[in-house]
Amino acid sequence: MQTSTLNAISPIDGRYRNKTNELANYFSEEALIKYRVLIEIEYFISLCEQPLPQLKSFNKTLYNNLRQLYSNFSSQDAQAIKEIEKTTNHDVKAVEYFIKQKFDQLNISEYKEFIHFGLTSQDINNTAVPLSIKDAINNVYKPAYQLTADKLKTLANDWQAIAMLARTHGQPASPTRLGKEIQVFITRLNEQFKLLNNIPNAAKFGGATGNFNAHKVAYPNIDWKTFGTNFVENTLGLHHSFPTTQIEHYDYMAALFDALKRINTIIIDLNKDFWTYISMDYFKQKIKKGEVGSSAMPHKVNPIDFENSEGNLGLANAIFQHLSAKLPISRLQRDLTDSTVLRNIGVPIGHTLIGLASTLKGLNKLLLNEQKIAHDLEQNWAVVAEAIQTILRREAYPNPYEALKGLTRTNEAITKTSISKFIDTLNISNSLKNELKAISPSNYTGI
Repeated sequence: MQTSTLNAISPIDGRYRNKTNELANYFSEEALIKYRVLIEIEYFISLCEQPLPQLKSFNKTLYNNLRQLYSNFSSQDAQAIKEIEKTTNHDVKAVEYFIKQKFDQLNISEYKEFIHFGLTSQDINNTAVPLSIKDAINNVYKPAYQLTADKLKTLANDWQAIAMLARTHGQPASPTRLGKEIQVFITRLNEQFKLLNNIPNAAKFGGATGNFNAHKVAYPNIDWKTFGTNFVENTLGLHHSFPTTQIEHYDYMAALFDALKRINTIIIDLNKDFWTYISMDYFKQKIKKGEVGSSAMPHKVNPIDFENSEGNLGLANAIFQHLSAKLPISRLQRDLTDSTVLRNIGVPIGHTLIGLASTLKGLNKLLLNEQKIAHDLEQNWAVVAEAIQTILRREAYPNPYEALKGLTRTNEAITKTSISKFIDTLNISNSLKNELKAISPSNYTGI
């Protein structure tokens, strides 16, 4: 069967491929192979810069030719490596042999044993994977996140003056402003995004068990720890974890996944609030000609974008949770459970991108129903009781809370008129009565 978006098993590569397509450049099998080639080439070049007698004669003008092996990497190259892997049954060794073939073609065969010199496969994987994650987060995730964040800022600014009935426990509560409620989410997201940006992209690089054993025994006079740190941090732009076992600890990677999970959780919370506001008729939704809301009920315009986002972000978080809980755990110096798990990193990021796109789509469809919001405020004059009793406390009026409790905790409707009549029964000055009567659900919104 020819693979297509219609027969893909995962919706990331199927139904939602247009929303996740960019991630293929970072998390596909071909992308992983390309990043491995990059690491091997840059490592070889770094070795050429060391005082190794066997590499002293290497023509440094060929560095550009070597870098073209990954900068011009093609699907055909990836397939060639997969063909080699059929024999080696080892993916990283197949990359090494591929590069050795390229050295033969460049007539530099005498140097090819310094490809993958002293390394284990995890020196390649544990630099290639964090580098691909770093690039994907910077190039794909952050721009998508920023679109949603910017839209929220626009809405918070546009609706900053809209007084709205708050609801705590689902019941009418002290009024608030719509813009402020959106700002709550903006602030929460900003704080978590700052934490996300402060998490290093860490990499392991130190030989079979992390001690540079092979390097040290071959060239005992070279400071291989300094070399490794310089290679990882200055050449690759990652953080060098040291000391390690055969593999990276994944503690920082776990922190990254937890940070992404927290951001997703906040957006799920936002989705649920907007879904509820739509159900309360505080928002209408823009109608697109030709779209169908329900197969049976023609009148319906469902908040499907917020629902879609909630589902995808929830799925992403479940996988992020497993990644952050599993990856930092490895038996003794290394077991293989991290390998298969790491191949799924693109999955939760893909679902996250789908969720972000759906939330943004939902936000862009919102039409503010000011009439309904104002009507709800007018129907809930009981919420000004808090304001009245607080001012009465200020004035040392006896038992103000109990007086307002007796007025408001009845089954009779509390209206502007009934509030006004109650104020008139109070033994207070006329100026104080006027102060209390000036309070309304629409202006009792705090700061």
